[in-house]
Amino acid sequence: MDFSHEQESSSKRLTGITVVIAIHALVGFMVVSGMGKTLVEKIRNPVETKIIEEVKPPPPQDLPPPPPPPEIKSPPPPFIPPPEVVVQTPVQQNVVSNATNVAPPKATDVRPQPPAPPAPEGKPQPPAPPARTAAILNVSACPKPEYPRNSARNEEEGEVTIAFLVGIDGRVKEAKVEKSSGHRDLDKAAVSQLSSCDKFKVGTENGKPVESWARVAYTWRLE
Repeated sequence: MDFSHEQESSSKRLTGITVVIAIHALVGFMVVSGMGKTLVEKIRNPVETKIIEEVKPPPPQDLPPPPPPPEIKSPPPPFIPPPEVVVQTPVQQNVVSNATNVAPPKATDVRPQPPAPPAPEGKPQPPAPPARTAAILNVSACPKPEYPRNSARNEEEGEVTIAFLVGIDGRVKEAKVEKSSGHRDLDKAAVSQLSSCDKFKVGTENGKPVESWARVAYTWRLE
C-alpha cells in the first residue's frame, strides 16, 4: 500500500473543510452585524435606466449680410492761392508849359521851286551768258576696246581719262590724255579706239551746235 498518496489526499480534504468553515463563519458574521441585510436590499432595489437623448444644436439663424466697406474719398487738392499781381499805374505828372508871348510869323513871299532835273538813265544790263552744253560720249554704246596683247600678257590694268574735241558734225577732231592709267599701251589703245566711235553727242550754245570738249574715263580690267 502507498501511504504517501493517502496522506496527500487527507491533507487536501482538511484544507477544503477549513475553507468551507471559514466561509460559513464570514456569512454568519455578516448576518449578525446587519451587513447581509444591506447587501440583500441593494440587490433587490431595481436598477433605473435613463435614455439620454442627444441634444441637437439649434438651426443656424439667418445672419444679416455684412455692411459694405466704407467709401474712401480722396482728399481734396491743397488750395494754392493765386499769386498776387501788383499792377503799377503810371503816375501822371502835370506838365505845365510856360506861356511865352511869341509874335506871329511875318508873311513871306512863297515862290515856286524850279523842277528837279530828271534822273540819269540807268546803264544797259549786260546780256546773259550763252547757254552752253558740252559734248557727251555714250561709252556703253561704242564697241568695246580690244585689250592690247602686251598689256594682257603683263596683266596691266588701270583707268585712263581722255578729253575729246568734238566738231559740229559729231566727229572727234582732237584727243588728249588728261590722266594716264600708268601704262602707255593702255592709254594709246583707249584714245585710238574711242576716237573712232560715232556715238558722240554734239555740244550746243543757245541751241546751236558748236565744237566742245567731252571728257571720258575708261577702265581697263582683265576678266
